[in-house]
Amino acid sequence: MLVAAALAIAVPASALPPFGAQRLDRGRFTIIHYPGDATLAAAVLHAAVTRDSFPWLPRATTQIVIMIAPDAAGFREWAGRGAFPWTAALAFVEQHRVIMQGHRAAGDVGDPLQVLRHELAHVALYDYFGGIAPRWFEEGYASYAAGEERNQGFLATNGALLFRRMPSLGDLDTLLASARGGEARAGYALSLRAVSSLATIDPAHGLAPLLAAWKARGSFDLAMRRAYAQTAENFEAGWQRDTRWSFAFLAIAADSALGGMALVLLLVPLYRMRRHERAAQLAEMRRREAIAENLSRSAVLDALLRSLGPAAVPPDADA
Repeated sequence: MLVAAALAIAVPASALPPFGAQRLDRGRFTIIHYPGDATLAAAVLHAAVTRDSFPWLPRATTQIVIMIAPDAAGFREWAGRGAFPWTAALAFVEQHRVIMQGHRAAGDVGDPLQVLRHELAHVALYDYFGGIAPRWFEEGYASYAAGEERNQGFLATNGALLFRRMPSLGDLDTLLASARGGEARAGYALSLRAVSSLATIDPAHGLAPLLAAWKARGSFDLAMRRAYAQTAENFEAGWQRDTRWSFAFLAIAADSALGGMALVLLLVPLYRMRRHERAAQLAEMRRREAIAENLSRSAVLDALLRSLGPAAVPPDADA
């Protein structure tokens, strides 16, 4: 149905879509979309309702508005300054509002339902303990909740990790805020790696002890000490070391330039060694052939002399 005046209750006036948009409601979710995105809107609403829970967080009850932009211009207008050219969606957590691109989005923005879950995870995390978490944790948790394991694959193609200092957890916030797509993607991938590493410290309970302690104490370091009996600095050092070594070889193998360089460095010595071995084998074959040929000639000559009889044997020859 067309957007009515009731929409103004759920959506801030500054974010009201132009006339002609439609609205779907189910549970605690409201979807604002245009006719061209009717199919996507139905899929988004179904995904939001059926997967309305997030790892280690209580089920939320706040009302959420999801707005599907009809085109790139509409997305930029609704999203505001927070949108970069590579941005697929944004969550305004305090307003409980998600803005996402519609069917006209570029092909590289990712699965829209996975993008939606990423943004809804931001809202769920905010509802649990507000804005006390740094951005690297918020993005890493949202990627983890959305199942974005593919982001870790980006580390395998980022050869820069081999030749520069591994960023600290604090540095990830800078990468995530970068307008450069490559740096931002690295920030997302490394943040996901950090949160995944945190979740493996206590396989039985995951992040539940950390989130509870963090909410109670308001400090990541104090929460780490209480939940896992280690300091934030120790975790960070281990995360940096493990991440670098885990992806270093893959980075060389996957990156075309670095891979080519590595192949040259590896194959040239092997080629030279093989060449020397082949030359030695040929020399040995020639030596054996020469010996065999000499033996053959001697045998033929001896047979020829014996066939001629004793008279053919020189006087000084042995009888």
